[in-house]
Amino acid sequence: MANTSSRTLRLLSLLQTHRHWSGLELADRLGVSERTLRRDVERLRELGYPVGASRGTDGGYQLAPGAVLPPLLLDDDEAVALAVGIGDATQSGIAGMEEASLRALTKVVRVLPPRLRARVDALRAMTVSAGTSGPAVPAGVLTTVAQACRDQERLRFSYTARGSAPTEREVEPHRVVALGGRWYLVAYDLGRHDWRSFRLDRLTGPAATRAHFRPRALPAEDAVAFVREVSGAPAPLTVEVLVHAPASRVHQAVGRWGAVEPVDQESCRLTMTSTSFDWPTQALGNVGAEFEILGPPEFAAHVREWGARFIRGAS
Repeated sequence: MANTSSRTLRLLSLLQTHRHWSGLELADRLGVSERTLRRDVERLRELGYPVGASRGTDGGYQLAPGAVLPPLLLDDDEAVALAVGIGDATQSGIAGMEEASLRALTKVVRVLPPRLRARVDALRAMTVSAGTSGPAVPAGVLTTVAQACRDQERLRFSYTARGSAPTEREVEPHRVVALGGRWYLVAYDLGRHDWRSFRLDRLTGPAATRAHFRPRALPAEDAVAFVREVSGAPAPLTVEVLVHAPASRVHQAVGRWGAVEPVDQESCRLTMTSTSFDWPTQALGNVGAEFEILGPPEFAAHVREWGARFIRGAS
C-alpha cells in the first residue's frame, strides 16, 4: 500500500508538470505496466483529480483545470496568496529565482479552479510591489506560454504592438524571459518567418495548438541576450561590498534585493544586481554602516560621485 500511495503521488506530480503525457511514457517514468497506470489514474479520479484520457496515436493523459488542490491542503485564501506570492517571486531579481518560481506558478495555476484564477489575476493586476515595476501579466497567460515553451508546442495569440492594431500570430515558442520589470516571449514567428520577442502584457488569448515542432537555433547567445538586443534593455550590473554590520541587520535593510553572506558576527558580504548603480548606492545608505567596495571599480567611482554631490549640497 505504501508503494502504491507514493506512486500515486508521483503520478500526480508528473501530471501537474506536463501538459500531456502518452500512456507509454508515463508508465515508463513510473516503472509500471500500462494496466497498472490505468488503475493509478482511476485512483486519482476517485480522490477528486479530473484526469482526462484520450485514445489514438496522440492519446494519453492530462490533468484538467479545476482539480482539487494538491496534498498541501490549502484553503481558497491560502491558495490565492500562494499564487500571488510566487508570481511576485518570478520577478524578484534574485539569480536563479525567476525560472524556479515560474515552474512553481505553473503547477499551482494549473490546478486552480477558474474562480480562484480570477482572484489571482485581479490581485496581481491591482497590487503594486517593489519587485514588479512593469505591467502585471495575468497568471493564466504566463503559465500557458511557459507550458508551450516547455512542451515545444506551437502557440496562437493576439498581439498588439506599440501604436499598431492587434494581429493574430502563430509561433514556435522558445523561452519566457523576465527583464527590466517586464515579461517577454522569445519565439519564431511562422507568419513573419523570423525570430521575434513579444511582451506578454500586450499578448492576449494564448492557446496551444497541440502541434509540436523541432527546436530551431536561436540567433543569439541565449534568450536573454536576444531580448536585450531587440529591446535595447541595459545589461545587469553586479556589485560586491563588505559591510561592517551583522548579516541580520543588512538583510533587514536590503530584503530580497541583495544576497547577504555572513563573514563573522560583525560583518558580511553583500551582493546586489541592478540595471544601474543608483539603487545599490541607496541601499548601502539605508544600511547605515561602514563598508568596503569589493567591485567593480566603476561602482566605487559612482559612490564617490554621489558622496561629493552630497558634500557640496551640505556646504
